[in-house]
Amino acid sequence: MNRLTLYVVTLLVALSAKAGDKEVEQAMRRATQYMMDVASYKGGFVWNYLPDYSRQWGELEAWRTMVWLQSPSTPDIGQVLLDAYHVTGDEYYYDSACKVARCIIHGQQPSGGWNYMFDYESEETTKRWYATIGRQAWRLEEFQHYYGNATFDDEATMHSAEFLLRIYLEKKDPEFHAALQRAIGFFLKSQYENGGWPQRYPLMYDHPFRGQADYSSFITINDDVMPRNIDFLIQCYTSLGMEELREPILRAMYCMRDLQQPLPLAGWADQYSVKDRKPAHARSYEPRAVNTGTTVAMIRQMVEFYKMTGDKSFLQGIPNAIRFLERQQLPDEWVSMLGRRPLGEGDIFLPRFINPDNGKPMYVHRKGSNVVNGEYYTDSIPLGTIAHYSSFYSANPEALRQLLRETEALDAKQLQENSPLKQAATSGPQECYYRRPMGVRRQFGMPSVDAVISSLDEQGRWLTVFNQISNPYQPIPSTMPASSEDRSYAQKMVGDEYDTSPYENRSVKGISTRTYIWNMVMLMNYLRNRK
Repeated sequence: MNRLTLYVVTLLVALSAKAGDKEVEQAMRRATQYMMDVASYKGGFVWNYLPDYSRQWGELEAWRTMVWLQSPSTPDIGQVLLDAYHVTGDEYYYDSACKVARCIIHGQQPSGGWNYMFDYESEETTKRWYATIGRQAWRLEEFQHYYGNATFDDEATMHSAEFLLRIYLEKKDPEFHAALQRAIGFFLKSQYENGGWPQRYPLMYDHPFRGQADYSSFITINDDVMPRNIDFLIQCYTSLGMEELREPILRAMYCMRDLQQPLPLAGWADQYSVKDRKPAHARSYEPRAVNTGTTVAMIRQMVEFYKMTGDKSFLQGIPNAIRFLERQQLPDEWVSMLGRRPLGEGDIFLPRFINPDNGKPMYVHRKGSNVVNGEYYTDSIPLGTIAHYSSFYSANPEALRQLLRETEALDAKQLQENSPLKQAATSGPQECYYRRPMGVRRQFGMPSVDAVISSLDEQGRWLTVFNQISNPYQPIPSTMPASSEDRSYAQKMVGDEYDTSPYENRSVKGISTRTYIWNMVMLMNYLRNRK
């Protein structure tokens, strides 16, 4: 949740709330006690639970003994609990956050990192999950193979480490110090000499897929792996006084700068081979390409690196990157033809994936109905592309140029003087508004604080309609043909009844960590506003 969203939430709360402080705090306590005492498994959470706990989901369906680390789940609830402790001063929230931290430490691997999830029962149970539910998630190929190592993908490791950093800083409890140090060591050990990070570590090469090499060792920008890793190390540098982190932070920043490709395709890719730092493939629907969406994100990232360092080399590649985007512009009439939203003023419509060998757009399609008979492929046809990963992007070149002009006008010497990397620091606990990327509710109105409180049922639950559910696992018959020309699932989020990938839900209700987090944020903002 960004600062603007928090401001809007706070303003709306101030305008609409009638409840008293005591009533708000009672609602927060009741909801939290239910989540900790009933929903959680030994301090860990997934994303959604049916009211009778017969089924539950993380990104995929989970087993009751599983703990999920991708947002919005276990580390996020830990952060909210610490926020509640700061707002109310109630030690119950700190004690609950410690329980969450101990759960996260239980799932920490010997390397110091974390996988997407872990299972309290055993590693063998996790392997069975991968061989069943994970194996049959057609569009979530990252779950189709059990590596047994840790991942930076979807910020699973970063979120866990960041929460351990915060809870350690809260009271400097030595119980959390060793696990935090192991986590920091994981970030440092896994970093390549050139400054990049792989998606997974320790390095594995045992899952070549559909004729392509295992991509988990490639240098990874996708899903903000490198930017968020840098962010975590900066947090450690500015709070733990770890001067030795400055060099790996800068090495990573310069690596990201240097990953920009030369003209005429002067953008960035999602992942790169380690030796030559050239664009590389990932999942079947993430081809080896220069990515226009990633390029826009990296332009903004280079601006942030300049603001942190005052080093103008971070800005030098931006003009070429903007020109690269402009050269990919598709005809405006394609927007309506492809059923896209109208472009904003100054926006241009782009293909997402550009072939690094010939500069031509690539569009992603699929055929078949499940992992056995299905196949993803790319071609030059923009119609009928997959729904779950857009082959298109829109950008505003003039807005990016304006951002560059404003940034170039900043005083480089002053930026260098005020750089957070100038000197390592040691800080104590800080007020930390929950800021994870939960998304914003798709509605024009916001519930009042009174509505949030009244929607809490007798058991202390906020029951809500899940955004996604999935088909129950059932084995694919051995007689299933190995390929299919079926196109009926080509633009759907899920395949046939054997596909365990999630799909949109509009009716099934239950307990949602996202809803708990959102409502707690609203109630805490109300209390902050009253002070």
